[in-house]
Amino acid sequence: MAFGLIIIGDEILSGKRSDKHFPKVVELLAARGLSLSWAEVVGDDRARITATLKRTFATDDIVFSCGGIGATPDDHTRQCAAAALGVPIELHPEAKQKIQERMLEMAQEANVPFDLNKPENLHRLKMGEFPQGAEIVPNPYNKIPGFAIHHGKGGAHYFMPGFPVMAWPMIAWILDTHYPHLFHQFAHFEKSVLVYQAMESALTPLMEEIESEFPQVKVFSLPSVGDANTRRHIELGVKGDAEQGALAFDKLLAELEQRKLELQHV
Repeated sequence: MAFGLIIIGDEILSGKRSDKHFPKVVELLAARGLSLSWAEVVGDDRARITATLKRTFATDDIVFSCGGIGATPDDHTRQCAAAALGVPIELHPEAKQKIQERMLEMAQEANVPFDLNKPENLHRLKMGEFPQGAEIVPNPYNKIPGFAIHHGKGGAHYFMPGFPVMAWPMIAWILDTHYPHLFHQFAHFEKSVLVYQAMESALTPLMEEIESEFPQVKVFSLPSVGDANTRRHIELGVKGDAEQGALAFDKLLAELEQRKLELQHV
């Protein structure tokens, strides 16, 4: 099954904040023998978010979406998810309970009376308005939940806040609760070598030959123009199925050595 990541927020596209979700999600998946297949960054634009979700809902992918589920004017993700699914948005009863519990805790911490009917408290309940049929995703940081939509043949979208302190434990909980059967299913192989003063165009036929002979392996090429401390080189390697990967890398090394190229093992 493919895992995807959607990061929502103008602040990422404008550079006001640097995205931290991508490397963390890669780390969380890798620790469980999984990998990320794709990632997208989308600004706070309702039409674009809706179009993106409509496209990804049509897949069987497992998608994590971070950002835009608050209740301020620039938070559109909840409404866009409902629009993409063609369903109404409604207050989820369990989300309502969790939000009220959090509001009560905040009032007790501040030693002030708690009035559920105060305008600001009624407004906070909007954070529990999700597309009809959604399930909640627990938030261990402050109890304000995210939500989940299941679709396709095992596909699902999980919507979390943009705050890493909330989103990351929520994603870990999702993986450990719903997908442990996918953990470490395949032994993954990845190995590479530095090839100095070589041209990618000259190595491309070899790369194509290896991928053709070993269909469960991908060959990757990461060229570097070099700098004051490093000569121009290409990091050339293979990744994929453990058995085929080892055989493919042995062949790659043999071919490179036969061409008398200068190599450095990574």
